[in-house]
Amino acid sequence: MALLLDTHVLLWWEEGSPRLGPATRAAIRGSDAVYVSAASAWEAEIKRAVGKLTYSSDFSDMIRANDFAELSVSIQHATALRALAMHHGDPFDRMLIAQATVEGCTLVTADRKLSVYGVSLLDASR
Repeated sequence: MALLLDTHVLLWWEEGSPRLGPATRAAIRGSDAVYVSAASAWEAEIKRAVGKLTYSSDFSDMIRANDFAELSVSIQHATALRALAMHHGDPFDRMLIAQATVEGCTLVTADRKLSVYGVSLLDASR
């Protein structure tokens, strides 16, 4: 099973946060492929720049150190946004939904509002 980590999930993983549940940690450790979207780095850097988020490691370093794979944003991913209803207004979450759909990944997130899109989700809190 290929996993795509939501931004907060990568940060929780990196900091060893108890908010990331044990079943999710095991799923990440046992996954064939774990992806982190370029959209997540973009989101985190914007939030860090405006003081809404702090983290010490570089995104590339986090991905590399954990043997995760970077998932670039492609035109196919952007085009897939057309098919998504506006249930959720966050453009970064919408891109992750599009990427998970196109790439056939399970999205690992604690954001239960994303379930309305019908994409495979793994509840990060479990």
